[in-house]
Amino acid sequence: MTMSNTVISGAALVRAADAMLRAIGGDTITLAFALVTLANDPSAQLGLADPEVQEVPLFPVVVRNLPSPNTGPRRRLEFLISSTAVDATVVSQNAASAESLFDSALGLSYDGDLFHIESVISEYFAGTKYMYKVTAVE
Repeated sequence: MTMSNTVISGAALVRAADAMLRAIGGDTITLAFALVTLANDPSAQLGLADPEVQEVPLFPVVVRNLPSPNTGPRRRLEFLISSTAVDATVVSQNAASAESLFDSALGLSYDGDLFHIESVISEYFAGTKYMYKVTAVE
């Protein structure tokens, strides 16, 4: 009996990861970005205008609870996010990369709560990025 080597293409791997994220969670999160205000507006210059926020949803996402230290934040969550969703958001937000996208976000909204993004890790398999692991704290 002989075994043949099966090569998984990058596109197939990404589709499989998306399907897995939908099947085991399929949650949606929202990234909050500051909107650019006009500098000529006197109320904005004086800080009287409420700065607007653009909310951008990301789907599919799986959310996992992480242990929090006794002296640390109240809640600490890990978000497993589809690379397809992140890559599409990078393009729509004109970001240079996924890392700069998450760096420019004011926060991450999940289940009605706003979280601070603590870290972002890209997950690769066979040289293909298929998922992002984002750790956020409340």
